[in-house]
Amino acid sequence: MHEHDVIVVGAGGAGLRAAIAAREEGADVAIVTKLHPVRSHTGAAEGGINAALQEGDSWQDHAYDTMKGSDFLGDAPAIETLTKDAREDVIQLEHWGMPFSREEDGTVSQRPFGGLSYPRTTYAGAETGHHLLHTMYEQVVKRGIEVYEEWYVTDLAVTDEDDPEDRTCHGVAAYDIKTGAVEGFRARDGVILATGGLGQVFDHTTNAVANTGDGQAMAYRAGVPLEDMEFVQFHPTSLPSTGVLISEAVRGEGGILYNSEGERFMFERGYANNEGELASRDVVSRAELTEINEGRGVEDEYVHLDMRHLGEERIMDRLENILHLAADFEGVDGLEEPMPVKPGQHYQMGGIETDENGETCIDGLYAAGECACVSVHGANRLGGNALPELFVFGKRAGYHAAGRDMKTAEIPTGHSARSEAGDVSPAVEPGAVDTPIDGADEDAVADGGSLADPTAVVEHEVKTQRERIEALLEDDGTNHADIRAAVQETMTANVNVFRTEEGLETALEDLQDARRDYQDVAVEDPSRTFNTDLIHTLETRNIIDLAETIALGALARTEFRGAHWRAEHQTRKDDEWLKHTMIAWNDGDLDLYYVPVILDGESKSYEPVDRSY
Repeated sequence: MHEHDVIVVGAGGAGLRAAIAAREEGADVAIVTKLHPVRSHTGAAEGGINAALQEGDSWQDHAYDTMKGSDFLGDAPAIETLTKDAREDVIQLEHWGMPFSREEDGTVSQRPFGGLSYPRTTYAGAETGHHLLHTMYEQVVKRGIEVYEEWYVTDLAVTDEDDPEDRTCHGVAAYDIKTGAVEGFRARDGVILATGGLGQVFDHTTNAVANTGDGQAMAYRAGVPLEDMEFVQFHPTSLPSTGVLISEAVRGEGGILYNSEGERFMFERGYANNEGELASRDVVSRAELTEINEGRGVEDEYVHLDMRHLGEERIMDRLENILHLAADFEGVDGLEEPMPVKPGQHYQMGGIETDENGETCIDGLYAAGECACVSVHGANRLGGNALPELFVFGKRAGYHAAGRDMKTAEIPTGHSARSEAGDVSPAVEPGAVDTPIDGADEDAVADGGSLADPTAVVEHEVKTQRERIEALLEDDGTNHADIRAAVQETMTANVNVFRTEEGLETALEDLQDARRDYQDVAVEDPSRTFNTDLIHTLETRNIIDLAETIALGALARTEFRGAHWRAEHQTRKDDEWLKHTMIAWNDGDLDLYYVPVILDGESKSYEPVDRSY
């Protein structure tokens, strides 16, 4: 068994920053990751980092823009923490060698981004995430932090008291992809989940194949509620053939969207009369799909994004990577012709419920980055706010897990914060089906609360995971790929940008079918090393669990807010829905309830207003 003070699961931006902070606090810290750190999906982030760096800007303005962008479903303490800390943390990155783009006088460049009242998005060409990842990985190497790369964490080692708020996380069980061994990692002080997004729940996504929501699913089954899962961001500019992202930076630099009739539809069709292409992402995505659905799409599938007017010099200086993506994946020369784009799943606003310090309701378990929900983004994330979320809250989680004395969090966690129970009644009952899934439904907890020794808790989980993997390798059954494809197809068809009650009910029925099919799942490849079939089979369980929370939350929320659009409910209902949707696994008997949004901040109370751009 491996033992460290702090175990960080995942090595993207949040995980690397959490590990650095924990080491700065004197902890023996290790990173356990199924990918090499510089292959993490943070490296695909192109656009930039929002921070109030200039004299004419302020963290208060950044906070208001973020709250407005969230459609007033963000929590003020989280938003103000992000916007106050981002400036200092961006400067720290610059001191570590982050190669930010600069103006002629040497100052860091900042450009406009969607939903911002000031050009506060710093960037490094069109490869900001790539440079951020390498900059922080250098700091991990410099500090001698141990990295267990190509270890896939399959579950958490958590005690199983009846009340999740009485439980403690003592470590994780992980599968060594290189050898096939399953071993335990005991965390003396804390486990930090930084596993990124869940894009593989959908079949058209900007996310990497590895983004299967592992951290969210593990925390969920261990007893941590998932928050606001219905809010999924669909980025307006992904390439139609692959889902590869075309950065918002193109529109930030002045790129224009056209329909098949040559109309600049954001203005000419009245979707965003003031901000046009730089309206928030949910507004632009709905506009594009409306154009396509009403017959004004190009080849009835996409719209055009044109940057030719920017000129070759400016494009090569600031957007060169975009030219390569368009040429490689669509055969289009962005200097000579417009690029085809359409909305694609991009980011999950909801996630593991945490407070400002990254703590969950389970003692010793933290989460940061896209897998977590603080909530900074509420119903819609602004472009440029994801990367600062990684390092601001990754740092805070690392410090807290390592024992730093932090300001008491203002955001409550766990079921004790509930204000009311949910009353949605789908046609099929969501949650676990009758037959356990080869040990997976033991939900990462120890046996009857009798295992008080932390090492014994971890050893018990390792034993459970070994038995689960052996069963998958030795039994005959259904291939996971068929089940995963069915999940992705129903989510893309029924839980996309435009949602209907009938479609959401259909999705929940399809997901229950997927659960039943998964009872008979098996791995065709019997090998013990580099067995991607096994990894994908384990990931598919996570995809099913998370897809169900997204669809259930979307059915429950009977309003139109941010990225959540309901055909039957075309207004934002502040009198009913200024509250977070919480879903707890509860041993497979799902518990849906609500927690009030916190709109009172340090400097002001954020009164909801109509959100227009």
